[in-house]
Amino acid sequence: MSYVFEIEMRVRDYECDLQGIVNNAVYQNYIEHARHEFLHSVGLDFSKLCADGIAAVVTPVEPDYKLSLKPRDVFIVKLGMHKQGRVRFVFDQAIFRKSDGKRVLTAEVIGVLTRGGRPIAPDLFDEVFAANGWDF
Repeated sequence: MSYVFEIEMRVRDYECDLQGIVNNAVYQNYIEHARHEFLHSVGLDFSKLCADGIAAVVTPVEPDYKLSLKPRDVFIVKLGMHKQGRVRFVFDQAIFRKSDGKRVLTAEVIGVLTRGGRPIAPDLFDEVFAANGWDF
């Protein structure tokens, strides 16, 4: 997998369940935060897209849990991205525990851009990736 972005985070105690591990639903927040930070880092802003009439919609999210994080664990969320067909784009994401580099989770997040409720081609990603020398 070719990653183009990563962000370091730390598990907060309140994100853990009674078993003392991160609740499965919390991983969704981690990977979503990484996607938003990635988009901001390349100059794309959800509020501006929305003001321009473009909505970014996540369709399926397919996580594959490998092992659990615990309170105060430091971890890195990595992100890659590619097209799927004419209108879909895919975020390929993974979470790694920093202390030993072990993979905690992989996830495929499929999305589309819409205008007026109809899917549109994600051309704005073409521009961003070309400007950074990445393949999309």
